[in-house]
Amino acid sequence: MTHVVTDNCIKCKYTDCVEVCPVDCFHEGPNFLAIDPEECIDCTLCVPECPAEAIFPEQDVPAGMEHFLGINAELAKVWPVIAAKIDELPDARQWDGVPDKLPHLER
Repeated sequence: MTHVVTDNCIKCKYTDCVEVCPVDCFHEGPNFLAIDPEECIDCTLCVPECPAEAIFPEQDVPAGMEHFLGINAELAKVWPVIAAKIDELPDARQWDGVPDKLPHLER
């Protein structure tokens, strides 16, 4: 089983979650983080650390966001690992909670 980063991470990219990950399964893109489903050990440590509440266990991904399972798997293969916290994006607070951000995902 794996955890999945969903829509609300887009254009926020808080990285509190990466610091607690014991297996460095997070990958960083321009405005989103992805979890490598092959590396994630389902420890749940990242979930409460996400200020945007964008991380879910695979079986609890909100309805309509199931496609983020594939997006995480795809992007984790091409983006570099991130294992240390960095500053969130400059306008993260403005984007936090905005629905339907998938068109803004930068690959």
